[in-house]
Amino acid sequence: MNKEKIKIVIADDHPIFRKGLKQIIDEDDGIEILGYAENGEQTLEKIKELNPVIALLDIDMPKMTGLQVLNKLNIEKSKTKVIFLTVFSSEDIFDEAMELGVNGFVLKDCAVNDIVECIYKVSEGNYYISPSISNLMMNRRKKIKKLENDNPALRDLTKTELMVLKFVAEGKTSKEIADEMFISHKTVENHRSNMSAKLNLKGSLCLIKFALKNNPLL
Repeated sequence: MNKEKIKIVIADDHPIFRKGLKQIIDEDDGIEILGYAENGEQTLEKIKELNPVIALLDIDMPKMTGLQVLNKLNIEKSKTKVIFLTVFSSEDIFDEAMELGVNGFVLKDCAVNDIVECIYKVSEGNYYISPSISNLMMNRRKKIKKLENDNPALRDLTKTELMVLKFVAEGKTSKEIADEMFISHKTVENHRSNMSAKLNLKGSLCLIKFALKNNPLL
């Protein structure tokens, strides 16, 4: 009995890179490419239309970045797993990708060697980071540990409160957060008030300052 192929979508605005990636993946009989996208908006449409197991996304795309696409997929509770393919290896971008729940992070320079293994690992429910940037993961863990030790009350925040806190860090108003999360403005305000109390933050701007300072790690 043949094992079902891992169905994927590739999103990148560089045709030459897409072609090269296709050649690499086509050599593996266990992976099937369902379609391609050239920008973030098209990526969302393809994912909704084709329902792939995995989407390979460039971070720096027109119309919507890969990070924005992943955030939108999170809000819509999409089951498609996401692997970022990027030329960026900065800690800030890596931290934001991890915080959004990316399943794989592969540098384009390493794609030839890493991408097929990454697809299989992610399809099995694991996470994959290019070995060449494993130091970013170690640094992130150290920073998160320090943040939790300095602010033990963070462990008391609910998943919903943490999501609201992230939106606060992005500079969104309570109304914008309410629209993103499909909840009422009053509910968002209650979450903000509860978080401020748990974190012992006094004053209307303290929660915003805290969120902005720690945004990449939240």
